[in-house]
Amino acid sequence: MTKSIRHIFKKKNNYRVRGNLILECDGERFFGPGRVELMELIDETGSLNKAASKMGMSYKKAWEMISDLNAQSGKPLVILKSGGEKGGGSVITDEARELIAYHKLLRKRFQAFLDKETKQLHA
Repeated sequence: MTKSIRHIFKKKNNYRVRGNLILECDGERFFGPGRVELMELIDETGSLNKAASKMGMSYKKAWEMISDLNAQSGKPLVILKSGGEKGGGSVITDEARELIAYHKLLRKRFQAFLDKETKQLHA
């Protein structure tokens, strides 16, 4: 920042630069923290229903998120298995794991940027 804007702030308040990191596809949300969490919980529980429940989300909302995600990607990221005698289940693909890892790395870099800008606010 070439010029400090500290004179605009209230004294003794802790201002921070914050932001969300969302990947978009054709102007629509493709991948972000909510979908990362949902896919990680699907991987952990083996169930879309259980993952949605752990997030406090309806099954319908979670199913729509996964359906949109799969439709926007070149390969399926989550495989939903229909119920049966033992019930259904869900699994994430290797591509999903790659995307999650990429997003986590991108978030680290994004957080470093936000931290740098916050330090400049107080310089």
